[in-house]
Amino acid sequence: MIAPGPTLETPRLLLRPTATEDLEGFVMLMADPESARFIGGLQPRSMVWRAMHTMAGSWVLNGYAMFSVLEKATGRWVGRVGPWKPDGWPGSEIGWGLLREFWGRGYATEATAAAMDWAFEHLGWTEVIHSIAPDNTASKQVALRLGSRMRGPCKLPPPHDTSPMELWSQDRDTWRARRQSGKQ
Repeated sequence: MIAPGPTLETPRLLLRPTATEDLEGFVMLMADPESARFIGGLQPRSMVWRAMHTMAGSWVLNGYAMFSVLEKATGRWVGRVGPWKPDGWPGSEIGWGLLREFWGRGYATEATAAAMDWAFEHLGWTEVIHSIAPDNTASKQVALRLGSRMRGPCKLPPPHDTSPMELWSQDRDTWRARRQSGKQ
């Protein structure tokens, strides 16, 4: 089973809605201390199952959620990237979380760019945010490569309200201008 929604394609990746076959990838992502560090921390399989099904449910109820990202060359599950806006969130987020073995390949930037194109075009969003922990240097670099800028501190809703967070953002017009100029 796969949640309803589009499949996006980049030169190296496929982005598609959550499918039942993604559970092992989600579990691996949230079982690795480094991969899970900035996206909720280590979680047992039962919590990961619930979170994955929340993504699938968001596809059904909202028409969007984070995409499962697959490497075209191997078909392997890389991570999850895309639009996300839980109740009380500080804005319309495009977020990312990848298995550690896929870090450093540019996959986060490539997949997030495709998700931003889709959110601006199909969801009609006029701005996207990225909520990034102050010490998450790698995600800050992804945000910078995408052209987003740090706007200042922000507060997430419970249960994430005790963690310091920075709000990075970009509006649709700025994004489109960057894309037309050939930048990421």
